[in-house]
Amino acid sequence: MIIDCHGHYTTAPAQLTAYRDRQIADVRAEAMHVGEKGAIAISDDEIRESLEDAQLRLQRERGTDLTIFSPRASAMGHHIGNLHTSTQWTEHCNDLIRRVCDLYPENFAPVCQLPQSPGAPIDASIVELRRCVAMGFIGLNLNPDPSGGWWTGPTLFDRSWYPLYEAMCELDVPAMIHVSATCNDHFYTTGSHYLGADTTAFMQLMTSDVLRDFPQLRLIIPHGGGAVPYHWGRFRGMAQDMKKPPLEELVLRNVFFDTCVYHQAGIDCLLKVIPVDNILFASEMVGAVRGIDPETGYFFDDTRRYIDAADMTADQRTQIFDTNIRRVFPRLASQLAATSH
Repeated sequence: MIIDCHGHYTTAPAQLTAYRDRQIADVRAEAMHVGEKGAIAISDDEIRESLEDAQLRLQRERGTDLTIFSPRASAMGHHIGNLHTSTQWTEHCNDLIRRVCDLYPENFAPVCQLPQSPGAPIDASIVELRRCVAMGFIGLNLNPDPSGGWWTGPTLFDRSWYPLYEAMCELDVPAMIHVSATCNDHFYTTGSHYLGADTTAFMQLMTSDVLRDFPQLRLIIPHGGGAVPYHWGRFRGMAQDMKKPPLEELVLRNVFFDTCVYHQAGIDCLLKVIPVDNILFASEMVGAVRGIDPETGYFFDDTRRYIDAADMTADQRTQIFDTNIRRVFPRLASQLAATSH
Protein backbone atom coordinates (compact mmCIF):
# COMPACT_ATOMS: atom_id res chain seq x y z
CA MET A 1 0.00 0.00 0.00
CA ILE A 2 1.19 3.53 -0.77
CA ILE A 3 0.14 6.04 1.89
CA ASP A 4 0.69 9.78 1.49
CA CYS A 5 1.04 11.24 4.99
CA HIS A 6 0.77 14.91 3.99
CA GLY A 7 -2.30 16.20 2.20
CA HIS A 8 -4.40 19.33 2.70
CA TYR A 9 -7.90 20.17 1.52
CA THR A 10 -6.70 22.98 -0.72
CA THR A 11 -9.65 22.52 -3.11
CA ALA A 12 -12.45 22.94 -0.56
CA PRO A 13 -15.69 24.48 -1.89
CA ALA A 14 -15.85 28.27 -2.06
CA GLN A 15 -18.40 28.48 0.76
CA LEU A 16 -15.64 27.69 3.26
CA THR A 17 -13.54 30.65 2.09
CA ALA A 18 -16.60 32.90 2.06
CA TYR A 19 -17.28 32.05 5.71
CA ARG A 20 -13.69 32.86 6.60
CA ASP A 21 -13.80 36.14 4.71
CA ARG A 22 -16.83 37.20 6.76
CA GLN A 23 -15.02 36.22 9.96
CA ILE A 24 -11.96 38.25 9.00
CA ALA A 25 -14.07 41.29 8.15
CA ASP A 26 -15.80 41.07 11.54
CA VAL A 27 -12.58 40.85 13.56
CA ARG A 28 -10.99 43.67 11.59
CA ALA A 29 -13.94 45.83 12.58
CA GLU A 30 -13.83 44.63 16.19
CA ALA A 31 -10.74 42.74 17.41
CA MET A 32 -12.58 40.84 20.16
CA HIS A 33 -15.62 40.05 18.03
CA VAL A 34 -17.23 36.78 19.09
CA GLY A 35 -20.10 36.27 16.70
CA GLU A 36 -22.05 33.09 16.03
CA LYS A 37 -20.41 29.94 14.77
CA GLY A 38 -23.22 29.50 12.28
CA ALA A 39 -23.32 26.87 9.56
CA ILE A 40 -21.65 26.44 6.18
CA ALA A 41 -23.94 24.94 3.56
CA ILE A 42 -21.84 22.52 1.52
CA SER A 43 -23.46 19.48 -0.05
CA ASP A 44 -21.89 16.05 -0.41
CA ASP A 45 -21.97 16.49 -4.18
CA GLU A 46 -19.99 19.73 -3.86
CA ILE A 47 -17.39 17.91 -1.78
CA ARG A 48 -17.17 15.17 -4.40
CA GLU A 49 -16.84 17.74 -7.18
CA SER A 50 -14.01 19.49 -5.32
CA LEU A 51 -12.01 16.25 -5.12
CA GLU A 52 -12.81 14.16 -8.18
CA ASP A 53 -10.71 16.17 -10.64
CA ALA A 54 -8.04 17.03 -8.08
CA GLN A 55 -6.75 14.81 -5.27
CA LEU A 56 -8.70 11.71 -6.34
CA ARG A 57 -7.62 11.96 -9.96
CA LEU A 58 -4.00 12.44 -8.93
CA GLN A 59 -4.16 9.46 -6.58
CA ARG A 60 -5.26 7.31 -9.52
CA GLU A 61 -2.75 8.75 -11.95
CA ARG A 62 0.21 8.52 -9.57
CA GLY A 63 -0.64 5.17 -8.05
CA THR A 64 -1.13 6.19 -4.43
CA ASP A 65 -3.79 4.54 -2.30
CA LEU A 66 -4.61 6.76 0.67
CA THR A 67 -3.86 10.32 1.76
CA ILE A 68 -3.71 11.47 5.37
CA PHE A 69 -5.79 14.62 4.96
CA SER A 70 -6.04 17.83 6.97
CA PRO A 71 -7.39 21.38 6.52
CA ARG A 72 -5.46 23.73 4.28
CA ALA A 73 -2.40 24.73 6.31
CA SER A 74 -1.97 28.27 5.02
CA ALA A 75 -5.63 28.96 5.82
CA MET A 76 -5.41 27.90 9.48
CA GLY A 77 -4.60 31.56 10.12
CA HIS A 78 -4.09 31.37 13.85
CA HIS A 79 -2.82 34.94 13.91
CA ILE A 80 -6.20 36.21 12.69
CA GLY A 81 -8.82 37.25 15.21
CA ASN A 82 -9.15 35.76 18.67
CA LEU A 83 -9.75 32.43 20.37
CA HIS A 84 -13.49 32.54 19.54
CA THR A 85 -12.68 33.14 15.88
CA SER A 86 -10.08 30.38 15.80
CA THR A 87 -12.29 27.87 17.58
CA GLN A 88 -15.27 28.41 15.29
CA TRP A 89 -13.10 28.30 12.16
CA THR A 90 -11.22 25.24 13.34
CA GLU A 91 -14.37 23.28 14.15
CA HIS A 92 -15.82 24.00 10.70
CA CYS A 93 -12.58 22.99 8.96
CA ASN A 94 -12.22 19.78 10.94
CA ASP A 95 -15.87 18.82 10.49
CA LEU A 96 -15.42 19.24 6.74
CA ILE A 97 -12.38 16.94 6.79
CA ARG A 98 -14.48 14.37 8.65
CA ARG A 99 -17.12 14.56 5.91
CA VAL A 100 -14.49 14.06 3.20
CA CYS A 101 -13.19 10.97 4.96
CA ASP A 102 -16.71 9.61 5.47
CA LEU A 103 -17.43 9.99 1.76
CA TYR A 104 -14.09 8.44 0.73
CA PRO A 105 -12.90 6.22 3.59
CA GLU A 106 -10.64 4.21 1.27
CA ASN A 107 -8.92 7.36 -0.02
CA PHE A 108 -8.53 9.69 2.97
CA ALA A 109 -7.79 9.51 6.70
CA PRO A 110 -8.37 12.61 8.88
CA VAL A 111 -5.91 14.87 10.69
CA CYS A 112 -7.09 18.00 12.50
CA GLN A 113 -5.98 21.57 12.97
CA LEU A 114 -6.11 23.28 16.37
CA PRO A 115 -7.46 26.67 17.50
CA GLN A 116 -4.06 28.04 18.50
CA SER A 117 -4.88 31.70 18.98
CA PRO A 118 -1.79 33.76 20.01
CA GLY A 119 -1.59 34.35 23.74
CA ALA A 120 -4.48 31.99 24.50
CA PRO A 121 -4.04 29.02 26.83
CA ILE A 122 -3.54 25.64 25.18
CA ASP A 123 -6.73 24.28 26.79
CA ALA A 124 -8.98 24.94 23.77
CA SER A 125 -6.56 23.06 21.53
CA ILE A 126 -6.68 20.05 23.83
CA VAL A 127 -10.48 20.12 23.85
CA GLU A 128 -10.56 20.18 20.04
CA LEU A 129 -7.97 17.42 19.79
CA ARG A 130 -10.04 15.19 22.06
CA ARG A 131 -13.20 15.98 20.10
CA CYS A 132 -11.51 15.07 16.83
CA VAL A 133 -9.90 11.87 18.11
CA ALA A 134 -13.32 10.81 19.36
CA MET A 135 -14.52 11.30 15.76
CA GLY A 136 -11.78 9.04 14.38
CA PHE A 137 -9.01 11.54 13.59
CA ILE A 138 -5.56 9.94 13.65
CA GLY A 139 -3.28 12.94 14.20
CA LEU A 140 -2.99 16.71 14.33
CA ASN A 141 -1.20 19.65 12.79
CA LEU A 142 0.69 21.70 15.35
CA ASN A 143 1.68 25.28 14.53
CA PRO A 144 4.95 26.27 16.24
CA ASP A 145 4.30 29.94 15.34
CA PRO A 146 0.65 30.98 15.81
CA SER A 147 1.78 34.61 15.54
CA GLY A 148 2.04 34.28 11.76
CA GLY A 149 5.71 34.83 11.07
CA TRP A 150 6.58 37.10 13.99
CA TRP A 151 7.64 34.23 16.29
CA THR A 152 6.42 36.03 19.40
CA GLY A 153 4.85 32.99 21.04
CA PRO A 154 6.45 30.43 23.36
CA THR A 155 9.00 28.00 21.98
CA LEU A 156 8.09 24.34 21.54
CA PHE A 157 10.00 23.57 24.72
CA ASP A 158 8.08 26.10 26.80
CA ARG A 159 6.11 24.40 29.57
CA SER A 160 2.87 25.90 28.27
CA TRP A 161 2.92 23.25 25.53
CA TYR A 162 3.30 20.35 27.92
CA PRO A 163 -0.43 19.70 28.56
CA LEU A 164 -0.90 19.26 24.80
CA TYR A 165 2.05 16.87 24.61
CA GLU A 166 0.56 14.91 27.52
CA ALA A 167 -2.74 14.64 25.65
CA MET A 168 -0.99 13.53 22.47
CA CYS A 169 0.79 10.75 24.35
CA GLU A 170 -2.39 9.71 26.12
CA LEU A 171 -4.37 9.61 22.85
CA ASP A 172 -1.45 8.04 20.94
CA VAL A 173 -1.53 10.54 18.07
CA PRO A 174 1.38 12.20 16.27
CA ALA A 175 1.65 15.82 15.24
CA MET A 176 2.93 17.24 12.01
CA ILE A 177 4.70 20.48 12.88
CA HIS A 178 3.25 22.84 10.30
CA VAL A 179 3.04 26.63 10.31
CA SER A 180 0.26 28.59 8.63
CA ALA A 181 0.38 31.77 6.57
CA THR A 182 2.76 34.57 7.49
CA CYS A 183 1.90 38.24 7.88
CA ASN A 184 5.58 39.19 8.08
CA ASP A 185 6.78 40.50 4.73
CA HIS A 186 10.25 39.10 5.35
CA PHE A 187 8.88 35.61 4.69
CA TYR A 188 7.05 33.95 1.83
CA THR A 189 4.44 31.59 3.25
CA THR A 190 5.10 28.38 1.33
CA GLY A 191 8.81 29.05 0.82
CA SER A 192 11.01 30.67 3.44
CA HIS A 193 8.34 30.59 6.18
CA TYR A 194 7.50 26.89 5.83
CA LEU A 195 11.07 25.69 5.39
CA GLY A 196 12.49 28.01 8.01
CA ALA A 197 9.87 26.88 10.50
CA ASP A 198 10.74 23.23 9.85
CA THR A 199 14.39 23.95 10.63
CA THR A 200 13.53 26.10 13.64
CA ALA A 201 11.29 23.41 15.13
CA PHE A 202 14.01 20.79 14.77
CA MET A 203 16.53 23.05 16.50
CA GLN A 204 14.14 23.75 19.37
CA LEU A 205 13.58 20.03 19.89
CA MET A 206 17.29 19.22 19.61
CA THR A 207 18.37 21.79 22.19
CA SER A 208 15.60 21.15 24.73
CA ASP A 209 14.32 18.42 27.04
CA VAL A 210 10.95 17.93 25.31
CA LEU A 211 11.79 14.53 23.83
CA ARG A 212 13.38 13.38 27.09
CA ASP A 213 10.30 14.50 29.03
CA PHE A 214 7.94 12.87 26.50
CA PRO A 215 9.65 9.75 25.15
CA GLN A 216 6.40 8.58 23.52
CA LEU A 217 5.91 11.81 21.57
CA ARG A 218 5.94 11.45 17.77
CA LEU A 219 6.53 14.52 15.63
CA ILE A 220 6.73 14.83 11.86
CA ILE A 221 8.77 17.64 10.33
CA PRO A 222 7.43 18.15 6.80
CA HIS A 223 8.99 19.31 3.56
CA GLY A 224 11.92 16.96 4.02
CA GLY A 225 12.84 18.65 7.30
CA GLY A 226 13.60 22.05 5.79
CA ALA A 227 17.36 22.58 5.92
CA VAL A 228 17.97 19.80 8.43
CA PRO A 229 19.20 16.94 6.19
CA TYR A 230 21.40 19.27 4.15
CA HIS A 231 23.07 20.58 7.33
CA TRP A 232 23.04 17.32 9.31
CA GLY A 233 26.76 17.63 10.01
CA ARG A 234 26.25 21.06 11.55
CA PHE A 235 23.52 19.74 13.84
CA ARG A 236 25.58 16.70 14.80
CA GLY A 237 28.51 18.94 15.64
CA MET A 238 26.38 21.37 17.65
CA ALA A 239 24.87 18.52 19.66
CA GLN A 240 28.37 17.21 20.34
CA ASP A 241 29.60 20.65 21.44
CA MET A 242 26.59 20.90 23.77
CA LYS A 243 27.57 17.55 25.34
CA LYS A 244 24.32 16.02 24.14
CA PRO A 245 23.81 12.43 22.93
CA PRO A 246 24.17 11.64 19.21
CA LEU A 247 21.21 12.78 17.13
CA GLU A 248 20.11 9.19 16.58
CA GLU A 249 19.47 8.97 20.31
CA LEU A 250 18.60 12.61 20.92
CA VAL A 251 15.86 13.13 18.30
CA LEU A 252 15.42 10.25 15.87
CA ARG A 253 13.48 8.10 18.30
CA ASN A 254 10.68 10.68 18.12
CA VAL A 255 11.12 12.83 15.00
CA PHE A 256 10.27 11.86 11.44
CA PHE A 257 10.69 13.56 8.07
CA ASP A 258 8.38 13.45 5.08
CA THR A 259 9.26 13.36 1.38
CA CYS A 260 7.72 16.66 0.26
CA VAL A 261 10.95 17.47 -1.58
CA TYR A 262 10.41 18.27 -5.21
CA HIS A 263 13.51 17.09 -7.03
CA GLN A 264 15.48 13.86 -7.22
CA ALA A 265 18.71 15.28 -5.79
CA GLY A 266 16.88 16.54 -2.72
CA ILE A 267 15.24 13.17 -2.11
CA ASP A 268 18.58 11.42 -2.63
CA CYS A 269 20.17 13.69 0.00
CA LEU A 270 17.33 12.98 2.44
CA LEU A 271 17.71 9.23 1.95
CA LYS A 272 21.49 9.31 2.37
CA VAL A 273 21.39 11.35 5.57
CA ILE A 274 18.25 10.32 7.46
CA PRO A 275 17.68 6.65 8.39
CA VAL A 276 14.94 4.95 6.37
CA ASP A 277 13.09 4.24 9.63
CA ASN A 278 12.49 7.99 10.01
CA ILE A 279 11.21 8.80 6.51
CA LEU A 280 7.51 8.92 5.60
CA PHE A 281 6.16 9.18 2.06
CA ALA A 282 4.31 12.42 1.31
CA SER A 283 3.57 14.71 -1.61
CA GLU A 284 1.39 17.63 -0.38
CA MET A 285 -0.17 17.42 -3.83
CA VAL A 286 -2.39 20.26 -5.01
CA GLY A 287 -0.31 22.34 -2.66
CA ALA A 288 2.55 24.82 -2.77
CA VAL A 289 4.04 23.63 -6.08
CA ARG A 290 1.56 22.56 -8.75
CA GLY A 291 3.43 22.89 -12.05
CA ILE A 292 5.42 20.59 -14.30
CA ASP A 293 9.20 20.48 -14.01
CA PRO A 294 10.54 21.41 -17.49
CA GLU A 295 13.67 19.36 -16.82
CA THR A 296 11.72 16.11 -16.37
CA GLY A 297 8.30 16.69 -17.93
CA TYR A 298 6.60 15.52 -14.73
CA PHE A 299 4.87 17.40 -11.96
CA PHE A 300 7.23 18.63 -9.25
CA ASP A 301 4.99 17.19 -6.53
CA ASP A 302 4.77 13.71 -8.04
CA THR A 303 7.09 12.53 -5.30
CA ARG A 304 6.45 8.83 -5.76
CA ARG A 305 8.64 9.02 -8.87
CA TYR A 306 11.60 10.15 -6.79
CA ILE A 307 11.23 7.28 -4.31
CA ASP A 308 10.82 4.77 -7.14
CA ALA A 309 13.99 6.08 -8.80
CA ALA A 310 16.10 6.21 -5.64
CA ASP A 311 18.82 3.68 -4.89
CA MET A 312 17.18 1.51 -2.23
CA THR A 313 15.76 -1.96 -1.73
CA ALA A 314 12.13 -2.96 -2.19
CA ASP A 315 11.83 -3.46 1.55
CA GLN A 316 13.06 0.08 2.19
CA ARG A 317 10.48 1.46 -0.25
CA THR A 318 7.77 -0.46 1.58
CA GLN A 319 8.93 1.11 4.84
CA ILE A 320 8.68 4.62 3.42
CA PHE A 321 5.41 4.06 1.55
CA ASP A 322 3.62 2.05 4.20
CA THR A 323 5.02 0.51 7.37
CA ASN A 324 6.70 3.61 8.82
CA ILE A 325 3.46 5.59 8.41
CA ARG A 326 1.39 2.90 10.11
CA ARG A 327 3.87 2.92 12.98
CA VAL A 328 3.79 6.70 13.40
CA PHE A 329 -0.03 6.84 13.01
CA PRO A 330 -1.20 3.78 15.01
CA ARG A 331 -4.83 4.92 14.90
CA LEU A 332 -4.78 4.45 11.14
CA ALA A 333 -4.98 0.69 11.64
CA SER A 334 -8.64 0.69 12.65
CA GLN A 335 -9.67 2.68 9.57
CA LEU A 336 -7.69 0.41 7.27
CA ALA A 337 -9.25 -2.64 8.90
CA ALA A 338 -12.72 -1.21 8.47
CA THR A 339 -12.21 -0.50 4.76
CA SER A 340 -10.36 -3.71 3.85
CA HIS A 341 -12.13 -6.22 1.66
